[in-house]
Amino acid sequence: MVTLQELKEYMRVTTSDPEEERVILSLESSAEDLVLSAARVEAGTSEGEALISDHAALFSTAVKYATAYLYEHRESADHNALAKDLRSILFPVREARF
Repeated sequence: MVTLQELKEYMRVTTSDPEEERVILSLESSAEDLVLSAARVEAGTSEGEALISDHAALFSTAVKYATAYLYEHRESADHNALAKDLRSILFPVREARF
C-alpha cells in the first residue's frame, strides 16, 4: 500500500541501513494486516481491492500510522490502543457488522 521511501519520510527516518529498512518493511507488512482487519476488508477479493483503490489515501495513511506506531513502540506496543486508533481512522470505510 505504501513504499519504503514514503514510510521513511512519514517516520522521519534518514538512515539507509539495510537492516533498519528490513525492520520497517516487516512492520509495514504487519501494519497492512492490522489495517485490513480493522477495516474488515478482504484483500485479494474484487470488492476489497476496489474499496482499497477507491480510498487509497485513507488506507495509505492508516498503514503509515500503524507502521510508525509499531516502529516507535517496538518493545511496548499497546495493540488494543492501536486497533482503536485504526478503527477511528478507517471509520468511513469500515464495514459494519453486529
